[in-house]
Amino acid sequence: MAVEPQESQQDIGFLQSELERTRERCGKLEILTTLSGLLNSSLDFKYVKRKAIAAVTELLDCETSSLLLKGEKEELFFEVALGEKGETVKRFQLKKGEGIAGWVVMHGEPLIVSNAQEDPRFFKKVDQAAGFITHTMICVPLRIKDHIIGVIQGINKRKGEFRHDDLDLFQALADQIAIALDNARLYAEMNEMAQKLVEGLSEAIEKRDTYSGGHPQRVLKICMAMSNYLSLTPEEKRQLTLAAILHDIGKVGITDHILGKNGVLSVEEMEIIREHPHAGAEIVGHIKQLRPIIPGIKYHHEHYDGSGYPEGLAGEEIPLIARIIAVADSFDAIIHERAYQKGVSKSEAVAEIVENVGTQFDPRMVEAFAQALDNGDI
Repeated sequence: MAVEPQESQQDIGFLQSELERTRERCGKLEILTTLSGLLNSSLDFKYVKRKAIAAVTELLDCETSSLLLKGEKEELFFEVALGEKGETVKRFQLKKGEGIAGWVVMHGEPLIVSNAQEDPRFFKKVDQAAGFITHTMICVPLRIKDHIIGVIQGINKRKGEFRHDDLDLFQALADQIAIALDNARLYAEMNEMAQKLVEGLSEAIEKRDTYSGGHPQRVLKICMAMSNYLSLTPEEKRQLTLAAILHDIGKVGITDHILGKNGVLSVEEMEIIREHPHAGAEIVGHIKQLRPIIPGIKYHHEHYDGSGYPEGLAGEEIPLIARIIAVADSFDAIIHERAYQKGVSKSEAVAEIVENVGTQFDPRMVEAFAQALDNGDI
């Protein structure tokens, strides 16, 4: 029986080892691709932060991870830290250049630490407070163009130590995380700007209609309370927020004589008032970013049985957001004094809402309203 030379056996062992490493790397590249897709699947800042941390832990196969973002004074804040001690960790912040994370930000270079406890740069107070022991660490900067916005860290490799192969993959993931975080930040800033614009338009309505003081904000509060019992998506909640504030924007085109009339409106005047949902939809339609909320504004006076206006929609034909606003708008209008009616007590208003379930209002929306009311949210 022939025996293979020792060199051939070594070559086979080397090839097998390299094949295993290649398979492992391909597997991690596949994970990286999947995780990158998840990071960019949402513009919600909190969601992106949570997914970023989970992605690091999965990709690097480490015990935990942490994300630190830079403040105005170059300090670093622990935005997210996984594990049961996460809330304890988030109370800390690092001064400029402090800790391994501070070193990475200051030098703009990634770092692998094989023995954190012996590294003079290591910030030990976090471990002491959390009852955790950091052994190994890998830390990379989060960079947008030439600006470092923070760092992300992988802590305690489960098998072996962090290698340069890990560093290459980690940096690729960090680049995706930085982009996702920046996109989410910009989106949040745009939403805040849109919110302020919407609130400004809402105030313009209130100044013209002396009987609607605070009405848009109260309707918004009721809608948000109801939304907690309706399983809305974050995007649906955002649209509901804007539509609730702007639901009466169409009233800006109604004359002061009608809006401020001290007495019962004539049939002709009521017809003019009934045009405000359509007018509001036209106004909002000129703003591209607000077009998704048009249905909430245009159809908030539709009735569940089809007897409402402007188009006589019924049941599920009426957009969900409009059905929510319909309940909130009516309730607030009933309990507050108007030129043509006196306000009634809260219990009387609730009784009137319940009386019109299935005719004016969607039963499911009224149920959410009742739940919010019972729990003290309204």
